[in-house]
Amino acid sequence: MLKSFLVKSLSSEEVVSMLAEPVVKLVLEKGLMPLTEPQIRAIPEIIDGNNVLIVAPTGIGKTEAALLPILSAMVRERVNFKNGIFMLYITPLRALNRDLVERISWWASRLDFKISVRHGDTSSSQRRIQSLSPPHILITTPETFQILLIGSRLRSHLKTVRWVVVDELHELASDKRGSQLSLGLERLKSLVGGKIQIIGLSATIGEPEQLARFLVGSEESFKVIVTPVPKDIEINLVLPEVIDEDYLLAERLLTTPEVAARLRVVKETLGRSNALLLFTNTRATAEALSNRLLVMNLPTPVSIHHGSLGVEARVKAEEGLKEGELRGLVCTSSLELGIDIGLIDFVIQYGSPRQASRLIQRIGRSGHRIGLTSRGMVLCMDEDDAIESMVIRRRALNSIYEPVSPPEAPYDILAHQVVGMLLEKSHYNMEEMFKLVKKSTPYSKISVEEFKRVLDFLSSQYPKLLILDEHSDTVRPGRRRELIRFFFEHISSIPEVNQYPVFCEEENLVVGNLDEEFVAEKGLPGTKFVMGGLVWSIIQVFNGKVIVKRAEDPLGAVPFWTGEEIPVTYETAMEVGALRRFVEEEYLRGLRQEEIAGEIAEKYGVEKDFAIKVIKPILECLEKGIPVGTDRRIVLEKWGDYTIIHACLGDLGNRALSKIVGSIVLSEVGLTVPVSRDPYRVMVERVISPSIILDRLKRLDEKEVMRMLLENIENVGLFKRRFLHVARRMGIIEKDADLTSIGLESLIRSSRGSIVYDEAVKELLSKDYDVKPLMDVIKGIATGEIETRVYESDAEPSSLAKPILRQAERHLDIYPPEKVDKIILMYASARLR
Repeated sequence: MLKSFLVKSLSSEEVVSMLAEPVVKLVLEKGLMPLTEPQIRAIPEIIDGNNVLIVAPTGIGKTEAALLPILSAMVRERVNFKNGIFMLYITPLRALNRDLVERISWWASRLDFKISVRHGDTSSSQRRIQSLSPPHILITTPETFQILLIGSRLRSHLKTVRWVVVDELHELASDKRGSQLSLGLERLKSLVGGKIQIIGLSATIGEPEQLARFLVGSEESFKVIVTPVPKDIEINLVLPEVIDEDYLLAERLLTTPEVAARLRVVKETLGRSNALLLFTNTRATAEALSNRLLVMNLPTPVSIHHGSLGVEARVKAEEGLKEGELRGLVCTSSLELGIDIGLIDFVIQYGSPRQASRLIQRIGRSGHRIGLTSRGMVLCMDEDDAIESMVIRRRALNSIYEPVSPPEAPYDILAHQVVGMLLEKSHYNMEEMFKLVKKSTPYSKISVEEFKRVLDFLSSQYPKLLILDEHSDTVRPGRRRELIRFFFEHISSIPEVNQYPVFCEEENLVVGNLDEEFVAEKGLPGTKFVMGGLVWSIIQVFNGKVIVKRAEDPLGAVPFWTGEEIPVTYETAMEVGALRRFVEEEYLRGLRQEEIAGEIAEKYGVEKDFAIKVIKPILECLEKGIPVGTDRRIVLEKWGDYTIIHACLGDLGNRALSKIVGSIVLSEVGLTVPVSRDPYRVMVERVISPSIILDRLKRLDEKEVMRMLLENIENVGLFKRRFLHVARRMGIIEKDADLTSIGLESLIRSSRGSIVYDEAVKELLSKDYDVKPLMDVIKGIATGEIETRVYESDAEPSSLAKPILRQAERHLDIYPPEKVDKIILMYASARLR
């Protein structure tokens, strides 16, 4: 049964009266009246014993919405309590554990309940205390929860669990940590034998019913409480214009005027704020920004916070902002979640937020108290960034969020869970085990054949991890020591990302490090990237190193952090395409720039001046008679040695298209060439007629598309990376193996037809490629629903092609030589003025 509440039905007083008297007193003491909307809606449902998913923005009391009715039930049922754990609170980050202990302890201590935290860093003495005298409430992580299920004493303490709360569920469900947790919860239900009430807490997401089903399993009912952007929220979009002082600042910081203009806006905003968060999309951008702000000698101290920093550094930054020692933090997604950092009064998103759910979550960190307004801005990089940000802002404010898509029946996680189950019991009937697995939503559609393949894999390992008796359909554990080794070595499903040193042999110089994802996708000879303020070209990736040489021309070079980028969805990219089409239609109707901008400003709730800037590149194309790529038109543009395909398919859709284009070029010219992409374009650097590419695209069908995507897949870096991660999780390759390891390619070939190989393909097609948009475009081209145009120019690229040609210029401080002289003249002119 599913029921979504979208209107209030009870008053705060009526809801609070449902709670036990001691809890009511604490609610009043804490000053929580009046209750917030999700609290009013969720508390009665939880009191009624329903499984509930609470979906609401940050800072609106989701934790208390789950906690109060559970504590109330614990107070009323205290006389029936035996020795054991009664509530499990599962969070994805240890940092959240720290906050939650303080937050929940306030309630628990006053109600005489014991609370404790358990994760990888918990001391042996504390673990012993928990085993001998279990807390009523245990806060833990998904991985430690798995360990609790196989521990002798702690497993027995879990038999009393009545409630499970899963915090930040949206973060877990999107990857294999969620699949692991889902199966773990089904095993917990089996252990308890009775009803467990499960409560999920999630930030704003699309399709919450799908997330709720993921949480509770394939068979149980649930309720969904959705609060769509109930807080007052203000999101401004800013695309700074360069002024004289920016040239002076740029000269002092050895950067570009555009970067200086953005830094000026950051400095001005910091001066008006008491506590500010400056979100970036990558660690590299966070480091660069933090460094520049430090060099500027701001009167207001600023620090940095991201996942690659040590725990002490992160805690120091959090406490510094909370205590007022710092005025701002430059951060990544590490501060999106509900870590307590005090009252933030403003948030800057540096560059497009890429996703509506990210934007709401990040801006929602300001005014992180009930009744306060969340305020922030998106500081756009250029017109391309600005139009994307404008679309995402509209979607966010209208509660159009990206859905969470859990992986479907991952074999590597299932193998680990089967090992865990065999550490719990001396034997399982295969059908009994299969039925338990299918109760987990990610595995609800798994076939008996697939399940048997996983058992066969574990049985084929040396030494055997399980023994499968075909006659009695009984599954028994192999050597317990081997099972324990496998279980603990592979308990984390988070991929270990290797770093690859970049080495220039000509200069005998180590330039820096590249992440595994960049090397996997872009590590082809000839790929140009920017690092350390210089442009480099890859010669080869060999023996754990990326060998490079200097490249003078930055055209086509990509930032070295490309692999970290948050993907822009197909739906967002298509809305950008639709907006381009609207501008074209209004232009052809004879409307002037100001009139078109006025219509867009009204529709998207932005300033007219901002809208004028956003549509400028589109109008430049139209005025020159250049076809514009839209949601209904694909444009193939030829300029010099480059062919740019304008296709609004989003990051993963265009990644799939880039693989197809790469295959076409390979078959036509016999060479593997670098292919770049962004959410709106695919670019290939090779002298090949766009008409040839278009002709091949027109002749494709769905079967041929899949064949080309999987063609030569074993030579594709992205597949190698996925295979490497799956192979590590399944224990058939050493943990320190990397993309250049001797024997990796032969291992891949020898694994064809295995569940390791097939799981890597599944992961590639679900995480790296978005095949559906590509299929839709191919069908649309065939039916004529999608127009195709070819445009060739020897003069200069179109204004809509420049963003992908000049990624180095957009995101970094690398300018083509012809622009450098012009900038130097502007520096001199600014000094004279």
